[in-house]
Amino acid sequence: MHIPAAFREDDPATLRAIIRNAPQFITATAKGPIATPLPMFLDPDEGELGVLYGHLAKPNPQWQKPVLGEALAIFMGADAYVSAGWHPSKQVNHKVVPTWDYEAVQAFGPVEFFSDANRLLDVVSRLTDRHEVHQKALWHVTDAPDPFIQGQLKGIVGLRLPITRLVGKRKMSQNRSAEDRAGVAHGLAESSDPLDRAVAGMIPLDGK
Repeated sequence: MHIPAAFREDDPATLRAIIRNAPQFITATAKGPIATPLPMFLDPDEGELGVLYGHLAKPNPQWQKPVLGEALAIFMGADAYVSAGWHPSKQVNHKVVPTWDYEAVQAFGPVEFFSDANRLLDVVSRLTDRHEVHQKALWHVTDAPDPFIQGQLKGIVGLRLPITRLVGKRKMSQNRSAEDRAGVAHGLAESSDPLDRAVAGMIPLDGK
């Protein structure tokens, strides 16, 4: 991922917030790349940069193909189209073009696939608990009959990805003038799309 200095993001808290989104899990094989969108969670206490966990459906061929090099998980955060017309500098010299503001994190590392029932149960339990935390009535894996859960576990394969390299990018118009950033924030804030309005609040009006 190309990351100009103005857009580089190294803050651990910001990176972990973006990692909460479901990524594209990508592996390279002798017959080309394979990608699967799937939820994953980060265990920050394992290793220097943390370890990602998730699972694939057993019929998914991705885990059966030998992986060339490291695997890659791409997490996308908030994003929005930026109209050229929102930049006040357009009225001065017309030297503006449309662009896109967005957040992205890429995590690289060697991937391990596993089928051990106890490890799988731990992964699905932790993943479920993470996403259930905001529900009014929490559901836990243990709420379902154990024979049923054991049967479900036979249909999946776990994955463990120790992160060896983590790169983050937040492109939020930091390379524009204060006037242009304010114009972009105003344009996004007037959108009917909630995500556009969320991005409006991320535009750094102080340039940082």
